[in-house]
Formats: sequence, structure tokens, C-alpha cells
Amino acid sequence: MAAEIRSSSHGRTMVLTISNPDHRNALGPEIYAAGVEALNAADSNPEVRSVVLTGADGTFCAGGNLQRLLANRQQPRSVQAESIEGLHNWIEAIRSFPKPVIAAVEGAAAGAGFSLALACDFIVAADNAVFVMAYSTVGLSPDGGGTWSLSQALPRQLVNQLLMSGERIGGARLEQLGVVNRLTPAGQALNEALSLAESLNERAPNVLASIKELLNDAAQASLPHQLASERDHFVANLHHDNGGIGIAAFLAKQPPKYR
Repeated sequence: MAAEIRSSSHGRTMVLTISNPDHRNALGPEIYAAGVEALNAADSNPEVRSVVLTGADGTFCAGGNLQRLLANRQQPRSVQAESIEGLHNWIEAIRSFPKPVIAAVEGAAAGAGFSLALACDFIVAADNAVFVMAYSTVGLSPDGGGTWSLSQALPRQLVNQLLMSGERIGGARLEQLGVVNRLTPAGQALNEALSLAESLNERAPNVLASIKELLNDAAQASLPHQLASERDHFVANLHHDNGGIGIAAFLAKQPPKYR
């Protein structure tokens, strides 16, 4: 069966499901391209307020297809470099996407699948979820931004343990460390992610986009630059229609209905 990303709508949330049944939802160029295309469609659709990314058949994503990687050793280096660029385009598209993206993880999130989950704004994990970057086990180094995401979130020694030793870490432990937002019973990650998405859908989309942009820039920005960015976003959001809607609703003790 062909590897693909399936798209479905759940109210104001678009659900993107990685499906590669023969290879435990392993990734490849066709999935990278489909992921970017799906986010572009969601970005241009005002009816979509959030995106949930999940995997089919009880597995989030097994990472790269080792058979494909082995075959690529017989190709020019540019072939694998181009493939990784496709993955990285998808990672960057998730990070820069102006709406919340939630990973709903059941089973394994391995290699680039782990990186993919880390690129999302929220992670909801089932209690059977296992996260691993075993690149070093097969003589490879990480891709997909995993080194960046983990070093931003966790102490250096723990990151070395995960990347150099290739050790597995469970969803419950990552919740304790603040990387996983919500832990659910097995089989419930998607439902919990949709519940989280709907609560985010009630908030002003322009404000969520501002927060995401500010957080993306914060790690590299100087304090004066970040303060200036916060000022500019605040003023823009105050004068947005939703600023008036939100303040008026709060003062009237009524729920806001943002546009």
C-alpha cells in the first residue's frame, strides 16, 4: 500500500494521519511533500483553526525507512541530501505554521518521527507511547531538528543519553519533564488531542499566531529585540477586531466569539 498523509476534518480542526502500513508509518519524500501541501491548504482555509498530526494503526511514526536509506548509499550523496531537505521543509512548515499543531502519539515515535512530534506546538501521548532516536545504533546521526528541539527542552546530559546511547523514553517520563503536555490511556491520544484543539479553537487565531511567532524567535533573540517584538504584536492585536471582542466579552462576563 502506498505511503500517504490522509486528511480529515473534525469541526474546526484538520487531522493529518501518516499512513504507511507496510513500514509502521515510516517517512519518505512523498510524505514530506504531502505534509507541506496539507499545511499550506490548512493555512489558506479560514475554517481551519488548528491541526492534529497522528499516525495510522496505533503507531505514530517509525522514522526513516532503512531499506530506502540503504539503497540511497548506492546513489549520489545529493539524493539523500535532497530527501532530508524535504523533511526539513516539513519541520520548518510546522514551526512557522500560524495555527496550533498538536501531535497525537500512540505507540512508537522513532527517529524523525520523534523529531516530527517535537516540532509540534503540543504533544498528547498515550501511556503506551515510546519515543526514541536510535540513529547511533545504525551508525547515523539525527535529522529533522531533533538535536535542536531536545537541547531546547532538556538538560544536555539527558539529551546525550537519548541521542548518543539511543535510549528509549516513555510518554509518562516526557510528561514529567514537560515535553509531553497530556498523557492518556492507549487508544485515546487522538480524542484528547481533538479536545485540546477545540479549546484552542475558541481563542483568537491572530493571538495564537502572535504567540507562536514570538516563541519561535525568543530562543535566538536579544531581550531588547524580543521586547520590541512583543510591543508590536500587542499593539497589532489590541487594534485587531478580536481585541475589542475579547475585552468587551470579559467586561460583560460573557464568552467571546472570535473571528
